[in-house]
Amino acid sequence: MRNLISFLILFCTIFSFSQSKQFTISGTLISDESNTPLESATAYLERVKDSSLVSYTITDKTGSFELTDRIVDTELNLLISYVGYETYVKKIKIDKPVINLGTINLKIDSNALDAVIVKTSPPITIKKDTLEFNVKSFKTKKDANVEDVLRLLPGVEVDEEGNITVNGQSVSRILVNGKPFFGNDPTITTRNLTKDVIEKIQVVDTKTKAQAFAGENSDSEDKTINLTIKKENNKGIFGRVAAGTGSDETYEFAGMFNRFDNDQRLSLLAGGNNINSPGFSFGEIRKMFGGGRMRVSGNGSFNIDGRSFGGGQGIVTSKNAGLNYADELGKKVDLSADYFHSGSSSENETATQRENILPDSRFFTNTNSTSYSDSDNHSVNMEFDIKLDSTLLINIEPSFRLTENRTVFSRNSESLDESEVLTNEATTDSEVETFGKSFSNDIDITKKFGSKGAYLRLSIENEISSRDSEDFLYSETYIYGDNPEQIIRDQFTNGENNSNNVDTELSYNIPLIGEEFSVDFSYTYRRNKTEDKKSTFDKDINGDFSVFNTDLSTDFEYINVQNSPEISFRYRTEKTYARIRTSYIFRTLENRDLLRPQFSIKRNFEAIEMSSYFRHRFSPKSSMYFGYRLNNDPPQLSQLQAFQNVSNPLNTVIGNPNLEPTNDHGTRFGYNAFDPQKGTEFNVNAYGNIINNEIVSNTVVDENFVRETTFANVNGNYNLGSSINVGKRVKLDTVRTLKYGVGINVNKSRRINFNNGIQYASDVNSISPNINFMFTWKNVMEIRPRYTISFTKNKYDIDSFDNREFLFHSLNINTATFLPKNFEWRNNVMYTYNPNIAEGFQKSAWFWNSTLAYSVLKNKGIITLKAYDILNQNTNARRVATQDYIQDSQSTVLQQYFMLSFSWKFNSLGKLGEIGNDSGSRGRRYHGRRR
Repeated sequence: MRNLISFLILFCTIFSFSQSKQFTISGTLISDESNTPLESATAYLERVKDSSLVSYTITDKTGSFELTDRIVDTELNLLISYVGYETYVKKIKIDKPVINLGTINLKIDSNALDAVIVKTSPPITIKKDTLEFNVKSFKTKKDANVEDVLRLLPGVEVDEEGNITVNGQSVSRILVNGKPFFGNDPTITTRNLTKDVIEKIQVVDTKTKAQAFAGENSDSEDKTINLTIKKENNKGIFGRVAAGTGSDETYEFAGMFNRFDNDQRLSLLAGGNNINSPGFSFGEIRKMFGGGRMRVSGNGSFNIDGRSFGGGQGIVTSKNAGLNYADELGKKVDLSADYFHSGSSSENETATQRENILPDSRFFTNTNSTSYSDSDNHSVNMEFDIKLDSTLLINIEPSFRLTENRTVFSRNSESLDESEVLTNEATTDSEVETFGKSFSNDIDITKKFGSKGAYLRLSIENEISSRDSEDFLYSETYIYGDNPEQIIRDQFTNGENNSNNVDTELSYNIPLIGEEFSVDFSYTYRRNKTEDKKSTFDKDINGDFSVFNTDLSTDFEYINVQNSPEISFRYRTEKTYARIRTSYIFRTLENRDLLRPQFSIKRNFEAIEMSSYFRHRFSPKSSMYFGYRLNNDPPQLSQLQAFQNVSNPLNTVIGNPNLEPTNDHGTRFGYNAFDPQKGTEFNVNAYGNIINNEIVSNTVVDENFVRETTFANVNGNYNLGSSINVGKRVKLDTVRTLKYGVGINVNKSRRINFNNGIQYASDVNSISPNINFMFTWKNVMEIRPRYTISFTKNKYDIDSFDNREFLFHSLNINTATFLPKNFEWRNNVMYTYNPNIAEGFQKSAWFWNSTLAYSVLKNKGIITLKAYDILNQNTNARRVATQDYIQDSQSTVLQQYFMLSFSWKFNSLGKLGEIGNDSGSRGRRYHGRRR
């Protein structure tokens, strides 16, 4: 049967391909007013019968365009759109393979020759540094969300975790109508907003509100996506609810409600499950298994702006709720606010085997641990944008956090020598409760002067936090050998941690040559103060915790003060942006040990920091960037303080007060190009770091494998890496598309470290090629396989360390079938193979998830049957290899389950909630003049 289906698919594809004919339409676009070429105009073809998009491209610097495709239609509509000009429309007969339209004059506010003007939106528009996609031009299934649309856009990649890149550059946040939507986690937006409420997708460089207001360029290579809703349809309610129950008492529920009233927006979220999912999956077909999939790491938790959702490892049960509100208060104030509550409980068991490598010997450590944790978190975030006039903007962003956690932990460990003779062993049982609260506030005040870009800005950031903890600990440690020792601890520790951080910056930008060249003077003052107190009490003869233990108690005051003047020069044109920045840092680190005054320390450091950045856009289809920075990072105060930390009986830690700051020279480079007409994508990224005076641990192990650790500066560390990705999209016909890509990641690093007091160097070389395909047959099927193989080689410069090689295979296959009508069947198959894993751990596994969905209630409801880990092979066994140990571990994972769920969506945006109608109608109005 499988072979028959494959044959039928191949036959239909070949038959359709043979019936279609290839054509090329070309021309040159010029301004009728100035007789100059128009670069970055969008030329696109639509089918006459339903206005569906066939092909599109962008004019080059000479105004030329070329559209090549294959289709069975005999005529198509050609449309050419350019900002500020009338849209050109012409019906083209596909009666010959090459059609040259010659020169096309685009007019301003007048009728185009041999054409009519139409009010419409092109599939892609480029406006300076903004790339804009018209959502209706990209056809998807009826119940598509924003993530489904993003996967179709040229140059845009979305991985299985929902991480987005545009031309190789990562997307750090997603906005809705220019405002935050439940924090900065893109997946909450992309997986929960459906396509039918979105009009356009805009991609821009990530900037702060203050940077955008002042007209600054961003040095960041991160991108921001803004989802826009048409003004006349930005009123009404929409959302969805879902619930499911399954085998082994698994369950999930989720709900989302949105009320949009022009500038006012209210959104509510709630969810919960015991399947390691963040809780906002809504019974979605593509994303419903949360963090329970086979992976190297992952625990079912996620973070938004530092707020934890879920948490812990192993099996996670979570419940979450949130509220988001945005509004304009009068004409001068924009408000965004959200509240989140998250609660979770988790349980986990972990088994670890580690081979510790010493210059002249080896020893082995086996560990088994169990943990159970509960967490409860609340957060409130607000953002006020106060625009007093066109020259003065005030941004205020206060945030509140409240956290409460309880963890019960148990661990058994043992160490054995090369002859597998037991040298030490330990058991630990603890119960820890923490309660934390914090308040932070960021204020930016930007004042613009004149019309050439001068501005004055004051930025103030302040954070006040406190954390209290109670820790009950019982441990037994046995050290064998010639001098056996037994250490038993039955203790209670009360912890108090308070911090107060202030960060201020005053900057003044002065234009030197028009708006192109400017200089920026700034001064930064930072002061971070932390009070860390731990009071440890041993049990007395009556069983009360009353005996103060000075060795295991601490009372520190940490102070870090930094002053930094800075000067930077900026140059920018329409296609080029460059910046050079230099600063000089005066830093004072002070540690006051109130229990042991002799260990108090105060150090002063001075250093130069530099950075430069260059970005150039060759054309609307290609650009490159280059950056360099020199950072100076001081030692942590905990690394400087010279007292002995004996909280771990098997590892005493002693600071080094003579440590020097670390200098990190870093470079990065990137080039990306995409051609929407040819369907090609190419991006290359590279980075390099040379690190001097890096601070590393220096551990000495005695004959019983008890460790003593201190810190030292070393030179010679570096990291080099690059990635290259090439993609090609081929339209087989109007309904079938094949996309394929290849990529490779190469990394090389050198690490200088110590092993049992001996300094050595390790060179790590790795290469990871990958290949991927995506075949799409509209309304019939999708298949997306991806294969990656990783080679890693560790080489050491001392004979006592053996060079090691590692190999890892990963295969991922995603399929979707959309027949018969209203059915959708999706499969996710993953295979991993790690031949280097130790005996007793699973080396390979197939992991297969499957869902079958049926649309009801006129596509507003979905009944979904989920099958998780059909083959019952889920594992998270992994191997970690460093210069001085090799570790294999395996812990609790979510087991096979089956679940039946139901989701229902509602939408009253626009007229009867029909703004997302994919019938092909574009609401086009023909008229003689541009409106």
